[in-house]
Amino acid sequence: MEGTVQKRGKSRGEDGFATAVDFLLANARLVLGVGGAAVLGIATLAVKRLIDRAARPPGEDEKPDQKSISETWEELSLTGASPKLLKRGLENSAKKSLPAVIKIEKEDCSPSSTAEVPKLEIRRVPLCVTLQEKLLHYYQSHVTLSESDVAQAKQKALDVCMEIQAFLRSKQPEMPLGEMSLGGSLFDDLQVVSADHACLLVPLLIEEKFWYFVPGEETILNTPQFWMVRRTNLEYFGRGSSYWDKFIVGGYLSSNAVNESLHKLVMGSMNWPALGSMLDCTIRQVMGSQELKLEIQQEQSQLFIDILPIIRFEETVLTSQPESKGNFENLWCRSFYTDEATKLRDLDASDSGLRLCCLKILKAVCKDQPSLRRVTGGHLVNVILHLSDTESDWSEAALADRFLQVITEVTGYLEQGFLPSYFNSAVNLLSELSAEEIDEIGYTFYCALSNPDMLLQRGV
Repeated sequence: MEGTVQKRGKSRGEDGFATAVDFLLANARLVLGVGGAAVLGIATLAVKRLIDRAARPPGEDEKPDQKSISETWEELSLTGASPKLLKRGLENSAKKSLPAVIKIEKEDCSPSSTAEVPKLEIRRVPLCVTLQEKLLHYYQSHVTLSESDVAQAKQKALDVCMEIQAFLRSKQPEMPLGEMSLGGSLFDDLQVVSADHACLLVPLLIEEKFWYFVPGEETILNTPQFWMVRRTNLEYFGRGSSYWDKFIVGGYLSSNAVNESLHKLVMGSMNWPALGSMLDCTIRQVMGSQELKLEIQQEQSQLFIDILPIIRFEETVLTSQPESKGNFENLWCRSFYTDEATKLRDLDASDSGLRLCCLKILKAVCKDQPSLRRVTGGHLVNVILHLSDTESDWSEAALADRFLQVITEVTGYLEQGFLPSYFNSAVNLLSELSAEEIDEIGYTFYCALSNPDMLLQRGV
């Protein structure tokens, strides 16, 4: 109780002193003028500092911004002096403080100083100036896939492939199928950006004595790209002699009927949740697609597998691609994929060229740009193969020139509306594109000729 009374008395005393000081300062200006009031204020401030210092406990450190009594009286003398003396006093004050500052800086910079300056870790960002440097940086940072991602995708596709093959052999042992294999850009080192697509090739074993392969030029459509498979020798080998007779429509082996049969067997009969649990992933059928397509998800990775029935006859490979042949259910698409990839790889091996590198960059560009996503790897491969017939320099130094030249060639083919296949010049690879799509792709590539950097910007 007694301490509380003392604290209240002290507080009232301090308030009374502050009130008296404020009253003196407020009325000093009227009596002493501005200069006198300033002198009185500084003197009062000095007295107050002495009182505060005396009341401070002995062990408490002084604050770095407090001034000594001599400095306070020096300020007082400068305030009451004339302008010339004021300027001179400021100069003298600066001269007095300058050696002390220099001395402190020398001590801080001396080798004996124990303070260590933290080292800043500077991360170097590659500065790409030329188009060639930008293309190589884009290729290394965005196009190429990590070996671990590729290996994981291949293994997952192989596991699913083995399960599908075992299921078909147990469910339909009489169905004459060859050894299934995995193919596509993932297994040919042509996939870019992400390892997310593979093809499961399901070869149909066709008896040559029962079937005749009709080239596209000999069909009623007269389209070199699409062939037909006709049943023959029915007078000697009636219906039922071949397992594939059940898929005949109008005297021809129907690719649609084969697809529907595999869809019922694979998609409708296999227990995908159980298989996904066994393989530690989620497997589901891709809905809304005419092709047989599976989606496999594992943690953050995603893989699509196309199940593609194929027929091999000597050097001819026919594939069943519903989205390519439209409403004609008896057509089979003539594929040159293996020939194109092998030719491109052989050309690079012969002159240590970068055709594959240029192809991958262009594939990534078309994958990133929404307006170019209808441009396929097949289009780009054939353009590069045609260009290789006239251009022999595919070295790293010529990468930028070849890149722009490929874009120029693509633009020219789009203007003509005709891109001939390298292995069959009668096949128009642009026949699958609409006029609006051709215009949009052509406009994008045309703008890129004057500003190629726009292609290296990743789209959404």
